[in-house]
Amino acid sequence: MAFCRVWWARGVLWGSAITPGPFVIRRLQLGRSGLVWRALRSSKLHLSPKADVKSLISYVVTKTKVINEKYHRFLGRNFPRFHFMYTIFTKGLRMLWADAKKARRIKATMWKHNIKFHQLSYREMEHLRQFRRDVTKCLFLGIISIPPFANYLVFLLMYLFPRQLLIRHFWTPKQQRDFLDIYHALQKQSHPEILSSLEKTVPVIADAGLRWHLAELCSKIQHGTQPNVNDILALRDCFSNHPLGMNHLQALQLKALSRAMLLTPHLPPFLLRSRLKKHTAVIHHLDKALAKLGVGDLTAQEVKSACYLRGLNSTHIAEDRCRIWLGEWLQISCSLKEAELSLLLHNVVLFSTNYVGTRR
Repeated sequence: MAFCRVWWARGVLWGSAITPGPFVIRRLQLGRSGLVWRALRSSKLHLSPKADVKSLISYVVTKTKVINEKYHRFLGRNFPRFHFMYTIFTKGLRMLWADAKKARRIKATMWKHNIKFHQLSYREMEHLRQFRRDVTKCLFLGIISIPPFANYLVFLLMYLFPRQLLIRHFWTPKQQRDFLDIYHALQKQSHPEILSSLEKTVPVIADAGLRWHLAELCSKIQHGTQPNVNDILALRDCFSNHPLGMNHLQALQLKALSRAMLLTPHLPPFLLRSRLKKHTAVIHHLDKALAKLGVGDLTAQEVKSACYLRGLNSTHIAEDRCRIWLGEWLQISCSLKEAELSLLLHNVVLFSTNYVGTRR
């Protein structure tokens, strides 16, 4: 074979017309086919590691799922209480991550199309509002867990004080009901003080008709009567100027209203006023968006959450009664102007104190 290669090379160099014989041609063809086969083989070898990596990842994922299921069965069989808490925690993390991704998509849409918060749909607006409150609570936990080994203390505090430190995603169903009742009880503690401050302002009102309407409304609520929409709207002028306008409320009134809205009252009056204005404006925007959507398009959970935000403890009230109450609230809210939002803020007390519904 070496002799054939030398002979063929001499013919090429000398320009000889001698052609290689059939044996040489066949060997050359075999050599070329071998080169082609090796090239194809090398390309397959180049592609095979990717397939191997994919199969390896699939194998690892499958094995991880199997091990995770075995681990869950082990915990449920040997440590049922810990397994229940572990399940709630992992489910809460998934829900929080899903909320974060949805909030990010909403914010990206706002930036891309230059959309303001009040221009969003009701569900997008409500999602951003709730997510901001949840993130604020989570940030507090993150800050106190920064020091070395503080995370162990944080876990202990989370276990001992779940209502104060954990967001709703990490509450059990029973805790959700109990904690909502506790929060509403804290809200109700401020109701007598707010009604008393309204009674004290009656003599200060210049208009005789407004004085009579406000005194009559306070008397109705104190005697357990639920006011109607017209009773509330008759006082809109009274809450747009002195003494009950948002810019004319006294420090004690601001503190009581902050407690009624589940906001901290331990701030200077100008900060309390600013927070109440912002919080009431958000509810007003939500009401307008909800009026466009329609109460009938809300799910049962959305209806109860909307009522609870507006001061009604909807946990123990039937869904149809909640829808009726929310529809009447929207009639009041959508009739108010920006300068009359103090009435919407007080409406959290005026319109929810005596509303009682029974679950059917």
